[in-house]
Amino acid sequence: MKVIGIAGSLRPDSNTLVYVKTALDELSGLGLESELISLRGKKINNCLGCYQCVERAECAQEEDDFAGIFGQMQAADGIILGSPVYLSSVVPQMMALLARATFVSYWNDKLLAGKVGGPITVARRAGHNLAFSQLLLWFFINGLTVPGSTYWNVGLAGAGGARDAAGDEEGLQTVTNFARNMAHVMKKIYA
Repeated sequence: MKVIGIAGSLRPDSNTLVYVKTALDELSGLGLESELISLRGKKINNCLGCYQCVERAECAQEEDDFAGIFGQMQAADGIILGSPVYLSSVVPQMMALLARATFVSYWNDKLLAGKVGGPITVARRAGHNLAFSQLLLWFFINGLTVPGSTYWNVGLAGAGGARDAAGDEEGLQTVTNFARNMAHVMKKIYA
């Protein structure tokens, strides 16, 4: 079983990467294969709403990094999405990826349905819940199973390094607990 973690931050060594890596490390320790995908340095164009994916079973846009990442999403059994929160929402590059993935998947036999996954959002003070909800809605419309944790998978970090992810013990424990629950669910589903 393989889980991919997609981190939406464009910053090197970002706080979002720390939380997503924490979850992936826990999954690896529980016997699942894991891979981190950073959107940093990737070009993801917005969905054009052209509906060519209905007939082609793939996105018509070919001049960016979408196809490779979407292929990894299809091949994975589990997907974790991590996004920083700047304006009470998921960052644009993540939303561009998710909009296009939804269109291609939805119109082509729900290609992502049946997988297991969940969101992680990271903010300095506020906005987590709105962004977390955006990601949950993406998982739900695509038919993925979302395990819970001991709290919402949100991290407190930012403010120019004044609060970094490594110091957020509760947030890191929450994503660790989420990863344990995710592994448990995946082993039940895929056994």
